[in-house]
Amino acid sequence: MFRLLPFIMTICILFPIVTFASTNNTKATFIRDGNLWTLIGDKETQITKKKKVFNPRWSTDGKWILYQVVSTNKFGEENEIWVYNLETKERRRVARNGYSPTWAPNKNVIAFNDRSILDISDLEKFYNIAMGVNDFTWLPDGSGFLLSSSGFLKPDGWTSANIYTKKVNENYEDIPIIGEVDYFFTLPKEIRNGNETILAINAGDFVYSPSGNWISFIVSPTASWAMDSNMLSVIDRNGKNFEVLDEITTFSVGMPKWAPSTDTIAFIAGGGRLTFGFKNKDLKIHEMPTSVQYTPENYVDIDFDWVSDDLIVTSRMEEGKWSEQPLPILYSINIEDNKQVAITTPPNGYGDYNPQFVESLRKIIWLRGKSITDEESTLWKSNPDGTKAEAWIKNIDSIEFYGK
Repeated sequence: MFRLLPFIMTICILFPIVTFASTNNTKATFIRDGNLWTLIGDKETQITKKKKVFNPRWSTDGKWILYQVVSTNKFGEENEIWVYNLETKERRRVARNGYSPTWAPNKNVIAFNDRSILDISDLEKFYNIAMGVNDFTWLPDGSGFLLSSSGFLKPDGWTSANIYTKKVNENYEDIPIIGEVDYFFTLPKEIRNGNETILAINAGDFVYSPSGNWISFIVSPTASWAMDSNMLSVIDRNGKNFEVLDEITTFSVGMPKWAPSTDTIAFIAGGGRLTFGFKNKDLKIHEMPTSVQYTPENYVDIDFDWVSDDLIVTSRMEEGKWSEQPLPILYSINIEDNKQVAITTPPNGYGDYNPQFVESLRKIIWLRGKSITDEESTLWKSNPDGTKAEAWIKNIDSIEFYGK
C-alpha cells in the first residue's frame, strides 16, 4: 500500500489537478420569452410574467436588479423603469418612462433620461437634474455626470454636440435643473476618418478607461444616418485631447470595450448595418496612440469580450449576404503575438454569438443559435480556451452576470 504513495505524488506533479470556479457562485439575470429571470447557483426563478422586459442591470451591491418594461397606453409605447429586490422579492416601478437607466457606481441610485431631461431616483422619488441632455454617464466616483447636448439645425446648417460635467450632492431636490454645469468640450461640426465624414450632431455611450484618464464615446449624425455610420472617438479626462479612432456601427455588433486594467480599447470597425451584408466588420485594438487590426481578410467579427489585458474572445464568420446568414464560431486572440485559435465547433445550422468572460466563474459564456436574431438560443459555457464546453441554459435571449 505504501509503495503507491511515491507513484501518486509523481502523477500529481506531472499532471496537476486544475480546478475551476463552481456554478454555485453564479449570480445572473436573464431574459426568456420576454420575461425577467434570475439564476442563483443552479436555480432559475421567473420574476415577471406576461411582460416585454429588456435591459436588466445589477446594482453595485448585487441586491437589486434594474429592468425596463414596454407598456402601451393612449399615448403609445413607453419604457417603464422597474427594480426588483432579491432579498424582499419586492418589485417597484421607478418611472413611467425613460431610457438609458444606469445605477450609480457607489450607491443604489438610478439616473435616467426622460425626453431630454436627466432624472435621478433614490428608488422612492425621482428628481429633475438637468435639461437638454442627449446622453450621459456617471462620473467614476458617483459625484455627478458627464453629459452631452445635441446639435441643432439653424438656417446656416447644423451646430455640433457639446459635452459638460455636472456635480450633484445628496440633496437632489435642491439641484437646479438649468445651470450649474461646467463646460467640457465642443465637437467640430464635422469629423472625419479616412474618406468618411459625418456631422457631429450627437455624442453618447460614454465609457471611462480603467485609469480614468480617457473617455471613449460615439459621435453620430441624424438618427437615420446613424444606423449606418458613426465615429468612435476618445478624449482625455481634461477635455483637451480629442481623437477620432474609426468608423463604426452600433447596429447588431458588439460595442467598444476597454481592457480590464489597461487603457487599451477594442472595437469592431466598419460602417453599414448588418442587414446590408456581413462584411466590413474588423476587430481592432487601439492602444494609445496606435491601432492594430486582427480580423483576417474575407472574415468579419461581430462581437467580442476581453478575457484579460492580452486575450480576447471573438465571434467570427466568413463574409456573406444577410440572406445567407453565415454562422460564426468563437476564436481566442492573443494580442501580444497575434495567435488566433478557433475554440468552438457548433453543429451544422448553428452559430456561436455574444461571447462574454465571467470573472467570478473563470468561464467564457456565449449564445448558440440558428441565426443572429434567434431569440431562443442556448447559453453555453467553457474554460477560456474552449475546453469542457457544455450547454447550460436553454431558451434565452440575453444574460447579465453580477460582478462581471
